[in-house]
Amino acid sequence: MPSAGNSRWELRRIAPLVDVEQLSQIQEALRERRVDGFVVWKPIAIEWLLKNLDGHTDSSITTLMHEHVGAGGEVDRVPERREGYRDRFEFHYDFRLKIDGRKVYIETRLRNTKTGPILTIVNIHDE
Repeated sequence: MPSAGNSRWELRRIAPLVDVEQLSQIQEALRERRVDGFVVWKPIAIEWLLKNLDGHTDSSITTLMHEHVGAGGEVDRVPERREGYRDRFEFHYDFRLKIDGRKVYIETRLRNTKTGPILTIVNIHDE
């Protein structure tokens, strides 16, 4: 399986996530990735993945995200400012991974529930 590689781009636009509790919630959701409901993919993200990353599945990309965080890779916490989203979400969380030589951006949302954190992949595309 390909590795996530070095996800630190030359140009950083957003500060990395340093909130220990939020990072822990992301890690927990990714650790539980094989259990339905902890990591959820929006249809638009699955569609892009299937069209653009041959040989990969939602499971393989989620595993790369887990490896990235486990290796100390950065996750960016971005204040949500977009119309239609800022009223419902305070932040979104961005992963930037190198997958098969491509720089790939993955936008996620984090929600904490009684049963544990849910990480939703809402968008994925080339950086």
